Amino acid sequence: MSSQTEAVHRLGIDYPIIQGPFGGGISTVGLVSAVSNRGGLGSFGAHIVAPEEIGVLRKEIGTATSAPFALNLWVSDHDPGGLHLSQEEFDRYFPIFEPYFEELGLEKPEPPELYHYRFEEQAEALLEARPPVFSFVFGVPSAKVLVECKQRGIVTAGAATTIAEAEALEAAGVDLIVATGFEAGGHRPSFLAPAEESLFGTLALTQIIERRVKVPVIAAGGIADGRGVHAALTLGAQAAQIGTAFLACDESGTTDAHRTLLHGGAILETALSRSFTGRLARVIPNRLYDELLPRAAELPPFPVQGWFVSRIKAAAMAANRSDLITLYSGQIAPNLKHRNVPDLMDALLQDLS
Repeated sequence: MSSQTEAVHRLGIDYPIIQGPFGGGISTVGLVSAVSNRGGLGSFGAHIVAPEEIGVLRKEIGTATSAPFALNLWVSDHDPGGLHLSQEEFDRYFPIFEPYFEELGLEKPEPPELYHYRFEEQAEALLEARPPVFSFVFGVPSAKVLVECKQRGIVTAGAATTIAEAEALEAAGVDLIVATGFEAGGHRPSFLAPAEESLFGTLALTQIIERRVKVPVIAAGGIADGRGVHAALTLGAQAAQIGTAFLACDESGTTDAHRTLLHGGAILETALSRSFTGRLARVIPNRLYDELLPRAAELPPFPVQGWFVSRIKAAAMAANRSDLITLYSGQIAPNLKHRNVPDLMDALLQDLS
């Protein structure tokens, strides 16, 4: 089986290995460049990056690697009711989080002007920055953005969790489709139906989408080693996206406490929850998960929920605590072996050869 697929050719990489993009400050220039310099495609989750900083980020990554890499954005930047809050609404939500702020020594924050940067402004800045690859989740960019990408030589890759989403991405002219199974860690990037109703497994989703679209498909979810990459290629995918195995590497921006959990072999169960950001994500249950889960009906919508939790998370990360941070993890975590990108990439490439 050849690993020199059309997807590999379009992306300009050496091997059919893509590092999944991480949001929430967990992506790092070091991680992206380490993967790209080894012949894969490094990816930086930029959805929390200010539009005016995207060009700076692109230059930093371009300085660290001359190989292709991806910048990733969230097309949908808010859920209903999550764009603006009145002071009264803000004050009604804050008591949910107040005990954690007090425990971590944080003052009550003032409401921000924006809870999340607007995708349209981020996309405009990304077009100006011209990264080699623009990957995106939670929707399809406008026709204008996609046309601009083609004119500027930017390869586009969109995430699909259902057949209908894959067909919508193909109809829009996206270059590559990432078939994202429910095994994957992090957010479920569904956009045509609720995420809870869009839970295809990677095994089925990859085969189903590959038969119904003409553009190359990338399989994501439950892949952490060469066997997983081979399986993805056998099922018709032209590359495999690996998330949790790279998240557990020293080069990622997560905490040592999180890495210890991922490598501990004790993560036998993950969960899908809206507790952390307001959008469904696969995580390792912890204290914050346990305490917010019963209060789901009281929690604010995305991105307001994520904004409050991000302040708790930043303070907990600074203290290297794992009980009050978002512990993203895919279901494949018990099989993780490698603690840095060189070792992981060497193992993957040895299996592929």
